[in-house]
Amino acid sequence: MSRLDDDYANAGFNKSLGFGAAPVLLVVDFVMAYLEPDSPLYAGVEKELSVNERLVAAARTAGVPVIWTNVEYEPGGADGGHFYRKIGALTVFDRGSPLGAFPPTLQPEPGERVVTKQYPSAFFDTGLADALREMGADCCVITGLTTSGCVRASALDALQNGFIPLVVPDACGDRHQGVHDANIFDLQAKYADLLTVDEAEVYFSRLSD
Repeated sequence: MSRLDDDYANAGFNKSLGFGAAPVLLVVDFVMAYLEPDSPLYAGVEKELSVNERLVAAARTAGVPVIWTNVEYEPGGADGGHFYRKIGALTVFDRGSPLGAFPPTLQPEPGERVVTKQYPSAFFDTGLADALREMGADCCVITGLTTSGCVRASALDALQNGFIPLVVPDACGDRHQGVHDANIFDLQAKYADLLTVDEAEVYFSRLSD
């Protein structure tokens, strides 16, 4: 354990939240804007795409609900507020843009909920928290893009809405590895537990036993 880890642990951070009995897999904004090299939001997350394909398949096999998020704005961003003004690249999510589409290998199936949002958190002004409560869910296994933005915001809001956030770092990505690592460190210290891909698969499989 590093000196930094020791400092956080001695201060009472990094405690474990454990596992919920009724999780959902929340796939945050894994869309073409981050996969298309010509996109201003391209993040080089092809490896993370394959990890998400694996986890979605495991969740479906185990009967764990898969919930997807994407981003869409009225052309010009009238529904995007200051967030749309702050990040010029968000124009790639104007309605009708192909960059807002899910990749061919990572698509929602009929009956799976797709949450369309305008702000970073999957929970902000979307009705997701109420929908999860109606489902009886108590935990969100969170993957997607980007770690420092919508993944972090969604994990924090999951916690604040009473759901255990479990983040899978290898299934999340960002524009720079250092940014990803710093946010993963902070999420684990304060807001969420971390799962490896293998741990997430075992978690799902045990629910179907």
